[in-house]
Amino acid sequence: MTHTIFIDGEEGTTGLQIRERLEARVELELIHLTGETRKDPVARREALNAADVAILCLPDDAAREAVAMIDSDTTRVIDASTAHRIADGWAYGFPEMTTHQTDAVAAATRVANPGCYPTGSIALTRPLVDAGILPKDFPMTVNAVSGYSGGGKGLIARMEDASREDAVDSAYFGYGLTLAHKHVPEMKVHGGFDHAPLFTPNVGRFRQGMIVEVPLQLWALPGTPGIDAIRDTLAARYEGCRFVSVATAEETAAHTGLLDPEDLNDTNNLRLYVFGNAETGQAVLAAQLDNLGKGASGAAVQNMNIMLGLDEAAGLL
Repeated sequence: MTHTIFIDGEEGTTGLQIRERLEARVELELIHLTGETRKDPVARREALNAADVAILCLPDDAAREAVAMIDSDTTRVIDASTAHRIADGWAYGFPEMTTHQTDAVAAATRVANPGCYPTGSIALTRPLVDAGILPKDFPMTVNAVSGYSGGGKGLIARMEDASREDAVDSAYFGYGLTLAHKHVPEMKVHGGFDHAPLFTPNVGRFRQGMIVEVPLQLWALPGTPGIDAIRDTLAARYEGCRFVSVATAEETAAHTGLLDPEDLNDTNNLRLYVFGNAETGQAVLAAQLDNLGKGASGAAVQNMNIMLGLDEAAGLL
């Protein structure tokens, strides 16, 4: 059986990567709009309604407009924008988030692809909230650094073209210091928290890759959980997952001097670490992923595979 796929916004950073992952697959037929037809609302409406799955790689408002164009009862949607990540009627596209989330994605007609930063933070915290180790009202802090491709074509150009008036020559910079980053709502809702986390994102001078960190004062948590208990809880949640793994104590020890955000580039993998100091009662949970892989295009392909009843790893290994 052949499935038809339309990537609305396939010329953007995420759209291009999704297309590259799909175009060689014989069980899929891609609908392409070329030239000016890419922006023609009539052509887009026709493509959206002809597809078995429409993958939206658009700004938030444009994604909402695209959804409104769909009249077909058979078109299923994956939205890679922020527009629908906490919206009613949309499944959150992080299949490993809970034991039933894969089934929710498989049954959904509307799936919201997670943000790259939330993929890391939720992977680290949701199992701990579900297990009662992290209280729902815990004052969460999330720190992260990403490659500059996460800023899309605009930031990529500013980082790579030194001749631009708005060129960025910094090796590393922080942003989102209004403390209102667009990823915070999904970190709160899907992380299972009562309050928004304090989130401080940063960008490094490397194209892709990411580390997301959650610092914890273990002595301030109910029952003063140990480092091993946290690692074991995460390992139990993700046991058997194809793309999410938890580093052992030995593997973690080997990375205490260097955790490279680029290690998982060009994969759909997500690697979790629990660093800690038992004497001080402190821990740092860290997630390592490709912001364009498990943080964007890889996750979209995985969700599409699940929705179509295909091997979730097809096109990703």
